[in-house]
Amino acid sequence: MKLSILIPTDFSNNAKSAINYAIKLYQEQECTFYLLHAWSVKTNNRTYITSNFVDTSKEEAKIKLKDFKNNIESLNANKKHTFKTIFSTNKLIDAINCNLKDFSIDQLFMGTKGVTKAKEQWFGSNTVNTIKKINQCPIIVVPDEYNFKPLKQIAFATDYNRHFGDELITIKAFVKLYDSKLQVVHVCKKNTLTDNQNHNLTMLQANLSDIPHNFNWMTDELKKTEEITNFIKLQDIDALILINYNHGFIENLINEPVIKNVVSYPDVPLLILPYKD
Repeated sequence: MKLSILIPTDFSNNAKSAINYAIKLYQEQECTFYLLHAWSVKTNNRTYITSNFVDTSKEEAKIKLKDFKNNIESLNANKKHTFKTIFSTNKLIDAINCNLKDFSIDQLFMGTKGVTKAKEQWFGSNTVNTIKKINQCPIIVVPDEYNFKPLKQIAFATDYNRHFGDELITIKAFVKLYDSKLQVVHVCKKNTLTDNQNHNLTMLQANLSDIPHNFNWMTDELKKTEEITNFIKLQDIDALILINYNHGFIENLINEPVIKNVVSYPDVPLLILPYKD
């Protein structure tokens, strides 16, 4: 099966990190990579902008996108990979939404700059908005300058409060890419589960029977983000899977101020799966 992958780019280093990771992750898979640039005119505090200035700026961005693609192609000799460009004058979220449908996108890759001092958040504003507003396909968030390594250990954080659906298909496909081991992580203050949690755990155990996996229970002595980050470091985890529930772990991750304790946040690629009740 050929994958269709959408990667927004503003030509920054963190966008390149996302592209490089996607290329290496799927080096054995047939893929079409759509490089999306959502263009808007940069005013530089001008009080009056001529149509000539706008047209010139737009053409320069189109050339830059073409050169960007050519440069990636020149560095990637994989015949299984095809690269195409998408130039849009819509806002980023609108451009993503439109092209997810038009090109039947399977996955969306985003780069993140890490902590931004202005926002005091782990993700940049574009990544935050995308995670909040896009739920049609999995999103893979790649830390800036992250060096790819084969996925040997993948963590999946869950509280067992909701039933598992189609997202398990994506999790298992991701695990099978590199014959990884899935480490299911549950962080909780209590040492017992409710009847609903036990039911969901039993269902998960049955569904994971055909892949290598472990179940891990961690006490909630610290913030969940800190507990999971400690687990990632301890187990040498290569990627973290999260399901994008409302009022769940991801909301805490993207909204909490983190400047004071940067080391307590995951620094591995995140696979964020949409949840449809």
